[in-house]
Amino acid sequence: MHIAIAGAHGKIARLLTVRLADAGHDVRGLIRNRDHADDVRSDGAEPVICDLELTTVGDLAEALGSQVDVVVFAAGAGPGSGAARKETVDHDGAVKLLRAAAARGAEHYVMISAFGADADHDGDEVFDVYLRAKGRADEAVRSGLVPYTILAPTSLTDDVAAGSVALGDDPDGGPVSRADVAAVLAELIERRAAIGTTVRLTAGDVPIADAVAALTS
Repeated sequence: MHIAIAGAHGKIARLLTVRLADAGHDVRGLIRNRDHADDVRSDGAEPVICDLELTTVGDLAEALGSQVDVVVFAAGAGPGSGAARKETVDHDGAVKLLRAAAARGAEHYVMISAFGADADHDGDEVFDVYLRAKGRADEAVRSGLVPYTILAPTSLTDDVAAGSVALGDDPDGGPVSRADVAAVLAELIERRAAIGTTVRLTAGDVPIADAVAALTS
């Protein structure tokens, strides 16, 4: 498959790229910082310089490549950013990427969301703005422009992969490693699993391949 990942220098995105490239897929990694190009290339992707905040939908569609099957939104403003960038990256960037994916005829849009994402979330703190922005972005993804899967992990760790998770509408496990999130994403992409659904993810004891397979049973 031809797969494009926006935010390709992020921790989850880099782990995902390695998995997809090792499986033989063609991966394009969209990044805004040229200094990250060598890292993305070493992960197995073709680095493409593209700033989600500044580009147009048309230029973003060009950045996705002439042939793209799957588009992954793995970008984020980051924990040190203010409320304004939660809107311009976590919401606007996701919607812009969705429209570019539709323009390119992508078959699957995979959105990395957040466990508490909610367009109606209350509060004025930066994290509250983040959860609202992610929730509004999820609503746009559900509009049907492109067949989608939304993955909403709980809080994240940098622990080694456990290889097992809990997936579903309301899993009740604890924090999950970024390595396990990447493994779940790879399974969702390769299986074209959970199309048209939002899947929540926490730590759990179900092997990842089995957990993803159960979503389609």
